[in-house]
Amino acid sequence: MKKTVVIACAIVMSALVSCGGSSDSQPANKEGFTAIENEISSKFGAEAYFTDINITYNESIGNIVGVTVTNDPESLKMGQWNQTQGNWQQNQDITIEIPEGTQAKDFMFQLGKQVSLSKLGELIESAKTQLTKEKQIENPKLHMASVQYPNNGDELSAEYLIILQPENGGTSFSFRYTLSGDFIQLDY
Repeated sequence: MKKTVVIACAIVMSALVSCGGSSDSQPANKEGFTAIENEISSKFGAEAYFTDINITYNESIGNIVGVTVTNDPESLKMGQWNQTQGNWQQNQDITIEIPEGTQAKDFMFQLGKQVSLSKLGELIESAKTQLTKEKQIENPKLHMASVQYPNNGDELSAEYLIILQPENGGTSFSFRYTLSGDFIQLDY
C-alpha cells in the first residue's frame, strides 16, 4: 500500500514539474507562452474556437489569462473565462451575431492553427530586445499580450498586440505584429 502511494505521489509531482506550473507563473517568452497555450488547450480542448485571448501581467498575482471560447461555433454561444492564480472562472455567457450567409467559425480562430501563443511569446522576446536597443530601456516587462482578431472575419487583418513597460512603470510601448510574425508598428 505504501509503495503504491509513493509511486502515485511521484507521478503527480513529475506531472506538475513537467507542466512547468500554472499559467500565472509562466515567463513572457516562447516557452512560457507555449505552456499557457497547452494549459488553455487542456482546459477547453484542442478543437476549441476563440474570438479573443488576452494575457495581462500583474506584479502581485502574475499572469491573468482571459479567453472568449466555444466548442460549438454554430451554436453562436460562447463563454468568457479568466484564469487568475491557477483558477479558471467563467465570467459570463455571450451570444454572438454573424452576418447572414456566413459561418460563425469564420469569425473565430483556433490555437495551433491560425494563432500560436508560442509565436506570441517569441515576439514578446523580440519586442523586448527592440525596445532595449531603440529606447535604451533595460529589462522591459510585459504589461499585456493579446490576439486582435477582426470582427469582420478577415484573417489577414488579425494581429498580435504586445504592450511593454519599463521595469519600474511609466510609458507603455505597443508593438503590433501579423499572425506570421511580421512587425507592423511600434506606438508609445
